[in-house]
Amino acid sequence: MISVSDNGSGIASEILDRIFDPFFTTKAIGKGTGLGLSTVISIVKDHGGFIRVDSQLGRGTEFEVFLPAINVEETQEIGESNDTFLLGKGELILVVDDEASICEITKTSLETYNYKVLTARDGIEAITLYVEHKEKIALVLTDMMMPLLDCPKIIQAFQKINPDVKIIVISGAPSTSKIQELRHLGIKMFLPKPYTLDTLLETLQKILN
Repeated sequence: MISVSDNGSGIASEILDRIFDPFFTTKAIGKGTGLGLSTVISIVKDHGGFIRVDSQLGRGTEFEVFLPAINVEETQEIGESNDTFLLGKGELILVVDDEASICEITKTSLETYNYKVLTARDGIEAITLYVEHKEKIALVLTDMMMPLLDCPKIIQAFQKINPDVKIIVISGAPSTSKIQELRHLGIKMFLPKPYTLDTLLETLQKILN
């Protein structure tokens, strides 16, 4: 079980049943796509798990993610018998997303399939981690909408540190101009939300191999 909680404003009971719906968001226009939690639930269900939510207005919210246990031998059998869920080779992945739940679920999912993972919640933290681990990080998986620094600036910083950096951009419903801006920076791989674990692992294999 994985637990992620905060002491924020909480979620009103009348919208609690809708928080996992694609494109549902209470954020202001341009501040979110409403695809974060729908992506999380897709990945959790891929693992045969479920999520329990407890929220109180004015006190905060707790997400409890329940996943079935699996041992190393079973994980290896999955990797050998199913071409879709390919095991990594111990590569270090930097996951950049401002939503803690997505960072934690993505980290757990990738570690299950033999990847090592670092997570960052904003662009500044991501760049700091990349500088510290640039010799070991094999790929960066970053959300398109990030606080403090936007995605193009984060990518430019990575490329200045390492011109050969491999990057996958996770996108919700981006504008054509934003996609073009990232393509001009050399980004070729976009992972649309909500995505499944199947899609994530296949995309990683395409870029890394």
